[in-house]
Amino acid sequence: MENERGLRSTDVSVTGFVPFKKDRSANISKFRQLLKYLGPAFIVSVAYIDPGNFATNISGGSEFGYALIWVILFSNLMAIFLQIMSAKLGIATGHNLPEMCAKVFSKKTNWVFWIVAEIGAMATDLAEFLGGTLGLYLLFHIPMIYAGIITGIITFFICYMEKYGQKTIEIIISILVAVICIAYTIELFLAKPDWFQVGIHTIIPSLPNSQALLIAVGMLGATVMPHVIYLHSHLVQHRGTDTSIEGKLKHLKMEKIDVTIAMNIAFIVNAAMVIVSAAVFNKNGLIVDTMEQAHASLQPLLGSLSSGAFGIALLASGLSSSAVGTMAGQTIMKGFVNLSIPINIRRLITMMPALAIIALGINPMNTLVLSQVALSFILPFPIIQMLTIARRKDLMGIMANRNWVRILGIIIAAIIISLNMVLLYLTFTGQA
Repeated sequence: MENERGLRSTDVSVTGFVPFKKDRSANISKFRQLLKYLGPAFIVSVAYIDPGNFATNISGGSEFGYALIWVILFSNLMAIFLQIMSAKLGIATGHNLPEMCAKVFSKKTNWVFWIVAEIGAMATDLAEFLGGTLGLYLLFHIPMIYAGIITGIITFFICYMEKYGQKTIEIIISILVAVICIAYTIELFLAKPDWFQVGIHTIIPSLPNSQALLIAVGMLGATVMPHVIYLHSHLVQHRGTDTSIEGKLKHLKMEKIDVTIAMNIAFIVNAAMVIVSAAVFNKNGLIVDTMEQAHASLQPLLGSLSSGAFGIALLASGLSSSAVGTMAGQTIMKGFVNLSIPINIRRLITMMPALAIIALGINPMNTLVLSQVALSFILPFPIIQMLTIARRKDLMGIMANRNWVRILGIIIAAIIISLNMVLLYLTFTGQA
């Protein structure tokens, strides 16, 4: 049927409104297009909910209640900023951050960068490998040394699946992230926290004492992870099929959405760890020093469902983040100094420190916290490298950092370095 202007009823009306069916079809098309780009940030997000986060968040929540939730919020905001910058560098240049460092800095400087980055990767692998081992031990009572071997075999399998494409790894990692989210949703439901206190301490910073500073820096190191800053710039290459300016800008826009979704999921999980620990352990006067204690204490306080959910979350976190840590190590090794050590040998090397700690009977929880503090000291390196490269128009083109982005990056680096300097002072004066 046509009206007097000759327009069909299914066309755009004279008032300018788009028919519902066309609008819905366009939205579905946009959603499908977005799905093609989602994935890299979800791999990266695993590093933000790895076993190191469990250790620092449980320690912080059990000892200081809700007081340190703000650290999670501010760390997450920093993480979003840094991951978007990493993605932008990879999209603009067509190379990952270590490869760009090899182009920009001298060979000697790159050897230093590589050594520092490898220390960070090993500290990361230590935390992640221990987490998977502890998860198996707590759930199935497998002796730690055998649980460590099983963790290694499963990690090998996950990394092996990369031969079928990055998308396969993205799906595996996303499933494991979903397991962690479901587990901590159950924990939150059972813990019944004081939501008013949660809200207050999320927005109002506080540091009760110098020990809280140690935990806060550990939380920062566990949340803003240096190895995945390197990795993210590599993962986005898989989606970079359109190398035109318009294509790169569209890719960056989609990656910002990817980062925002993935990082906020990680924030919710991290906050949930602190909240549950505060609501269960701190409320009952328990300061939790070990993962075993955390698992054992949950059962009498909240029931077997809670302790089981904790063990499953820790296992999923350890296995997924071990695979991601290995991927990051490959990127670091090839990029800075172009070393081509067989991947299986590298995996064995990174497993050895964790197996040694297990064999020597060293407290895994304390090791996890200290590994995260070490990562916090390493973190300024990739930030400064990114800021140096991303400001250059000859390398980044129109996607070079604007002045306000550069200033914000400098502020973030200054905050991290300042916190670490204060921590060093407190440690050497015996106050931490």
